[in-house]
Amino acid sequence: MTRLPATARVTRTARRTGGTTVAARIVPEEMPVALSYGGTTHAVMMATPADLEDFALGFSITEGIVATAEEIESIDMQELGAGIDLQIRLHDTANRRFEARRRRLAGPVGCGLCGIESIDEAMRDVPSVAATSLALSSRDITQAVSLLSQHQELHKETGAVHAAGFYIAGKGIVAAREDVGRHNALDKLAGALAKAGIDGASGAVIVTSRVSVEMVQKTASIGAPLIAAVSAPTALAIRTAERAGMTLVALVRGEEFDVFTHPERVTIGAARHVA
Repeated sequence: MTRLPATARVTRTARRTGGTTVAARIVPEEMPVALSYGGTTHAVMMATPADLEDFALGFSITEGIVATAEEIESIDMQELGAGIDLQIRLHDTANRRFEARRRRLAGPVGCGLCGIESIDEAMRDVPSVAATSLALSSRDITQAVSLLSQHQELHKETGAVHAAGFYIAGKGIVAAREDVGRHNALDKLAGALAKAGIDGASGAVIVTSRVSVEMVQKTASIGAPLIAAVSAPTALAIRTAERAGMTLVALVRGEEFDVFTHPERVTIGAARHVA
């Protein structure tokens, strides 16, 4: 698959306390990326043109189009002027299942979520991760976020992209992906884990963004029982994580963090209630 530049060098006028200068800056690329199945476009996402095979594979898994990487026959990239079309070919059984789903969900309007065409589909049931026995310490949580920063090469260059990483206790961050979109970064991570044969139940998803319901849905699709984020969650994300049996940790800042659901997976000592 062709490798496209993920960044661009631009000229800017920089206003600082010491004066104004004209200087160069590295910024991330962003372009429309279509995900097409059997020649028909299913979704178009604004994304960073990097790790696109991981993106196609991960999106297919987290959106429930395939259950495993083996259900994908091929992924081809077509450059179309201002954008990219990822042509994904499914094996027969997966393709018949997807076509039946597409016919069932077809409607006159869309809600704008990853090619989803109904409110019911947007609020789909989330796979349960309640039975997963993962347990992490407070140090694991704070270390995971700290270690993720070491894998954010694109962010170091641009300061303008999100990251999603997978943390396994005793091993650290075993995979990480970046993108201008937080959902895209998580999809790319899902694809990387699937290609590497890493079991989602063995660790935790770590993200540099807020936690929306989609982030919880995608984490559950990976099979991970814990998501930790540097920013806050939405109320719907909390309710969804609770129902899925998922531990949701957010606002990880230094040694501090908040656990919103299923705190039994995190060793944090005795809780002291405050107003």
